Amino acid sequence: MDTSITTSTGTSLKGGEWLIKESSAFDTFTPEDFNEEQLMVREMCLQFLHTEVIPIIDRIDKMEQGLMPSLMEKAGGQGLLGAGVPENLGGLGKDFITSTLVNEGLGGGYSFSVAVSAHTGIGTLPILYFGTEAQKQKYVPKLGTGEWKGAYGLTEPNSGSDALGAKTTATLSPDGKYYLLNGQKSWITNGGFADVYTVFAKIDGEKFTAFILERGMEGFTQGPEEHKMGIKGSSTVQLYFQDCKVPVENVLGEIGKGHIIAFNILNIGRLKLCAAAIGGSKLALTDSIRYANTREQFNTAIANFGAIKHKLSEMAIRIWANESALYRTSKWIDDKETSLANEGKQFNEALLGAAEEYAIECAILKVHGSEVLDFVVDEGVQVHGGNGYSDEYTISRGYRDSRINRIYEGTNEINRLLTVDMLLKRAMKGKLDLMGPAQAVSKELMGIPEFGNDGDTAFAKAIKAIANMKKPF
Repeated sequence: MDTSITTSTGTSLKGGEWLIKESSAFDTFTPEDFNEEQLMVREMCLQFLHTEVIPIIDRIDKMEQGLMPSLMEKAGGQGLLGAGVPENLGGLGKDFITSTLVNEGLGGGYSFSVAVSAHTGIGTLPILYFGTEAQKQKYVPKLGTGEWKGAYGLTEPNSGSDALGAKTTATLSPDGKYYLLNGQKSWITNGGFADVYTVFAKIDGEKFTAFILERGMEGFTQGPEEHKMGIKGSSTVQLYFQDCKVPVENVLGEIGKGHIIAFNILNIGRLKLCAAAIGGSKLALTDSIRYANTREQFNTAIANFGAIKHKLSEMAIRIWANESALYRTSKWIDDKETSLANEGKQFNEALLGAAEEYAIECAILKVHGSEVLDFVVDEGVQVHGGNGYSDEYTISRGYRDSRINRIYEGTNEINRLLTVDMLLKRAMKGKLDLMGPAQAVSKELMGIPEFGNDGDTAFAKAIKAIANMKKPF
């Protein structure tokens, strides 16, 4: 189906408006609207996963030297790391929906998915969206092919959710040629093998600023690999800076405006995490269905038991709802990006502006996606019974690996707070009319209730339930 028929920039809701406005099914983008090229890209990702990654997942989890970087280079060779990178920088220049599909398609790769998501997201996007032309030309083409691997240094031992509480400092050298960084970063994904790092520090202890660092810079070292509960094949280290000499031309974005980079990149990262979680959820459900169809008890496959049917169907329903919300939002972002580009905005301004418009939705998707994955792998273990607790079955790995998703890209608690905070701030600024609908609900409460039927149209009861559910909010 031509997606331009399904929805357009004229019918896209503004960020947060789904709470106060009705939506038409004809204006809602769904996975059934993917075009042929998008479906081919997703299939290519799944083929890569099942031929290159899944068969050697045990070797990956044992952190075999050089294995993860080599896999990323293979993925880069097929264009999977540069789907959203413009063609003039060596990428494929695909739309936002397609790049989101790549995250979903590779999302079932356990630790490999974590490495790829970090590389293509927080490892590449800060330079792509905020770098000077010289910085983009130097780094982005090699990041897009996987020749260089990317990482991101924001979290510190004493500043996680409070990112602006970072203690790492940067001081200009006497000759004015370098910034000397001092401090440390923790929980750095891909940190053990990355070539390029976006690192945040406070210039003179005050101006929160981003810098581009390269492996091998004087005064830049890393700690040993962390031993983690899950995603064991993902490199996670601490970074240390002791008078680390960073050339002044490696300042990323404006001095004192590092928070703009950090927060804008997180919007996209949250949505892409949801996409990867969907990929992981689908893999876990598929594994559980296969197991249920082959495992017999009382002379019949356990898939014939009502309790197992219920579990599998609940898993499928939640994945479906999550997928629907993800691609509806992805289309909104894609439409907004096109609209801003048509207004004359640059590539980076268009996408960042679009992601910011739907920052509320991105936060919700991160929470919902990670919690659906947790539900699916937990029920998947239950379907497997005692075997689900054995490392012989991949569902146990999925169970362990899933847990991190509720923590990084902003904990789910922080994202829940952000969702309400952003809604209220937009209402106070007049960008979102929450007061009008609130007054209508108040008037309805004081009036005579309606006892009419729900109508006989398709989904009438569900539509009424959704409308009523919005009223308490």
